Amino acid sequence: MEIQGIKDSIAFCEAMGLSNVFKAYAEECSREDIIEVGFNANSGYVYIALENGITIASSMGQRVEYIVTDFETGEESFFDNYTLALNQ
Repeated sequence: MEIQGIKDSIAFCEAMGLSNVFKAYAEECSREDIIEVGFNANSGYVYIALENGITIASSMGQRVEYIVTDFETGEESFFDNYTLALNQ
């Protein structure tokens, strides 16, 4: 699996963030299909994008957030847990 947005090396904060998002994925939704794993240099988020439309993200190695994007408006909603994001 390729990690989008990561070049030749990975910084400590990005590595910690990836650890956090993979742990959250394993604990909350490991049956969901992963579309993409990556790093967004503009926002500083590492993320796992899921086929169900939820993105698990961590900025600078901090706690994870669950992001639901309205693809018609581009509006993003942030949640502290996976269940709240699913119910969005």
